Amino acid sequence: MNTISTLNPIKKIDSHQHFWQLSRGDYRWLSEDLTVLYQDYLPERLTTTLAINDIANTIVVQAADSHDETRFLLKLAKSNSFIAGVVGWVDFTDTNALRQLNLFASDPYFKGVRPMLQDIEQIDWILNPKFTPIFQFLAAHKLCFDALVHECHLPHVLTIAKQHPHLNIVINHLAKPDLTKPKSEHWEDMLYQLACLKNVSIKFSGLMSQAQADCVDIDTYRPYFELIYQLFGANRILWGSDWPVVNMNGCYTDWHYISDVLISVLPVSEQRKIWSDNAKRLYRLF
Repeated sequence: MNTISTLNPIKKIDSHQHFWQLSRGDYRWLSEDLTVLYQDYLPERLTTTLAINDIANTIVVQAADSHDETRFLLKLAKSNSFIAGVVGWVDFTDTNALRQLNLFASDPYFKGVRPMLQDIEQIDWILNPKFTPIFQFLAAHKLCFDALVHECHLPHVLTIAKQHPHLNIVINHLAKPDLTKPKSEHWEDMLYQLACLKNVSIKFSGLMSQAQADCVDIDTYRPYFELIYQLFGANRILWGSDWPVVNMNGCYTDWHYISDVLISVLPVSEQRKIWSDNAKRLYRLF
């Protein structure tokens, strides 16, 4: 096992976590039946967990389809030193989308956008040619496009990746495969095609929510990690907790432990890329 020297530990970056405050009122997906999630999750609830798991910094990702929430997250970033960046949201359909993007991009904590594709009924919505200037803006300003998608969206993400080779695209949560069923051949093939494009990366995150309840069996997750390592290599994998969503079917520390066991077999230089360097590069940190 290629473990990290305690004399030179990795300053880990959680590339995918969320904050929300229910009283803000723009989390349309967040309902009372999601009991463990239907409460405020703000920075003071995460700081101890970050320390326990040796996480130095985080990227906060949008959880509401509103400009106000992105402003809220940017404000949190300014007042909490562990937040290194924000992946926000803009209304792609708004004629003023580029103006709004330009305003957000003037904030050094703004690192990219994530439309909530998984919640949009039209599967190929992202292919609207009117969105081309938005992708061009993101690429020109080195802002990431985080793809919150399921398997059915992957062909369309592939099209965007080919059309915009200078746009950094980050697939969230491996496109949410169902870990309670055999791996989909179509899902694997789409990941292979996406991995052939150097502007596409992937987050090793969100898998506990796709597994059986409270699954901490490392062998459940190993084939998925090994697959993305084979396809994307250590240069294009980022680690993320998906906190607090991970609390629905596990916890931050369990997912960190599972990930650590899987990542620790790699050469130290590759461990450092997955835990830290890739997030620094793609989100232009520090």
